[in-house]
Amino acid sequence: MHILITGGAGFIGSHLAEKLIHEKHQVTIIDNFDPFYDPLIKRKNLQSLIGNPDFNLLEVDICDNEKLNQWFPKEIDAIVHLAAKAGVRPSISDPISYQETNVVGTQNLLELTRKNEIKTFIFGSSSSVYGVNKKVPWKESDRVLEPISPYASTKVSSELLGHVYSHLYGIQFLALRFFTVYGPRQRPDLAIHKFFRMILNDEALTVYGDGSTYRDYTYVDDIVQGICQALRYKETNYEVINIGNSSTISLADLISEIEMVVGKKAIVKRLPEQPGDVPKTYADITKAKELLDYEASTTIRQGLQNFYKWYMNANQL
Repeated sequence: MHILITGGAGFIGSHLAEKLIHEKHQVTIIDNFDPFYDPLIKRKNLQSLIGNPDFNLLEVDICDNEKLNQWFPKEIDAIVHLAAKAGVRPSISDPISYQETNVVGTQNLLELTRKNEIKTFIFGSSSSVYGVNKKVPWKESDRVLEPISPYASTKVSSELLGHVYSHLYGIQFLALRFFTVYGPRQRPDLAIHKFFRMILNDEALTVYGDGSTYRDYTYVDDIVQGICQALRYKETNYEVINIGNSSTISLADLISEIEMVVGKKAIVKRLPEQPGDVPKTYADITKAKELLDYEASTTIRQGLQNFYKWYMNANQL
């Protein structure tokens, strides 16, 4: 297969690209190297792929529809759409750019999918669509029409756009709701990466709230497995599927686990809870098991150890 990955130079996308190249697929990445974090980090993510005859990189913004149409490769079998402005808190201060990139950009890609008669479109959605849902674990059938951040609302909007294109044009659209992904190459602004860096550098961790929020942390290899299984799925044209670990841990316990892996105590600075944050995320992955034969296999302890090994090597500590 020839698979197009948008946002493929990022954390999840680069791992996925390596996996697909290893499985002998042809991979084209579209990425604009947005400076939300250092673009050099993303270029480094692709080092192992540069020069591979089955790999191609296009530096294009998915909001630049003219250039996107001009450069779009022919004979694509599937699109894995991971490009997005990410993060709940930044979306609150800059909602318009999140709407433009995450919704209009998705619309642009769906139009190209229609025009080029591409059969499969896999969309990287988010557990944030569930908002404050007190009924856990979260099922795909739960109500998601009450998001509490602009970021979450863009993911709901894109899922609905996918339903429209699937219904009208017969495109297979699979929305995979990822649950708090972590692992080697994780964005430097995300909690686990930040916590390791700060503990190792004897800096105070900024913790919002009392540490009682819970997250379903999912290791990147398990996320990539879910995407690859989705690429093989052909039974139905529209599905929304949770891809999580189906195990949840409190922020306080996560910090304790990191302390054990690093062998150092954290210095904690507590601040009030942030708007847009949810108290608990927890994936019901029954549907993923049934449709994709998906099963998360990485424990939080093993995943943190893998991250620590990568971090020490990447920073030559």
